[in-house]
Amino acid sequence: MATTDIVHIPGNSVVSLRRLLQGLSTPFAAGESVGIKLHWGERGNRNFLHPRYAREIVRWLRESDVRPFVFDTTVLYSGGRRTGADSLKTATEHGFTEEYLGCPVRIGDGMDGRDIIELAGGYRHFPSIQAAAILRKADGFVIFSHFKGHMESSFGGAIKNISMGMASRAQKQRMHADAHPVLNRKRCTRCGLCAEVCPTGAAVLPPDGDPVYDLKTCIGCSQCIALCPQTALKIFWDTDIMVFQEKLIETAATIWREIGAKTVIVNALIRIVTECDCLPGNHPVIAEDSGFIGGMHPVAVDEASIRRIGAEPFDRAHAHVPWQRQFTYASEIGFTS
Repeated sequence: MATTDIVHIPGNSVVSLRRLLQGLSTPFAAGESVGIKLHWGERGNRNFLHPRYAREIVRWLRESDVRPFVFDTTVLYSGGRRTGADSLKTATEHGFTEEYLGCPVRIGDGMDGRDIIELAGGYRHFPSIQAAAILRKADGFVIFSHFKGHMESSFGGAIKNISMGMASRAQKQRMHADAHPVLNRKRCTRCGLCAEVCPTGAAVLPPDGDPVYDLKTCIGCSQCIALCPQTALKIFWDTDIMVFQEKLIETAATIWREIGAKTVIVNALIRIVTECDCLPGNHPVIAEDSGFIGGMHPVAVDEASIRRIGAEPFDRAHAHVPWQRQFTYASEIGFTS
């Protein structure tokens, strides 16, 4: 179990968040650039956190003469956040604008999802992982997460916001399953991007035909699936649900080694609904608001969040998801404070 000191403030107002922030120590120095990692909601989602909370974090950072910005990364699936341009449009539609927030709004892995870095992992599933290059373009981070349900991890909080939220598109794919490309010929426009990004030459675009893939040469890196602009390559979502918990933790732990010394964690335990803000729709509430929880380690803050709300609402919404494995595996690999 993580042992980092935790701050909890009840209430769902901006004033409650302000009180929490005032109780947190800050590792940031004047003049530093600090990224606020958040989720501005998929197009059509009605449960994402209102941008007034992000604006309050911006104000808190500016009081210390820090230069904040907010960001998210592109995603695998089609919708309102597939590309940087679409994602920024969705952010604007949901009120996350520079004018309202008082700081820039950015895409952490670049407008085309290709601004990424490779980090050494060294764990069971991932010897290395890919993450958004924004990790090395800021001096520190605030991980601001909407704590709610999730179909594959039972809950989504700080761990998932770091892991799935700061990973490259290819790393997102790797967490869901081992991948090899399967082409949907009706969608393919023969743009050649899959061949361009393939690191082993397994993807080839003939001069007079559709792309072909040598599965003996393919290493399953998922770059072609992740970056196909037409989503013409099949997205594999099937995975062992226990292994998925471990992959989430390994990716988060690897990213945390990079950013942990200069990062603050804040979970919002409000509007706690069944599903992630990635899904369109108005999802049912499963627990009462329980305020804001903050600290200096994602495992500790997520553990405290589960204790505060209780496991029952998540177990009821997503039966048979072994979410406890996230915490036991984090302990096994030393991903604790």
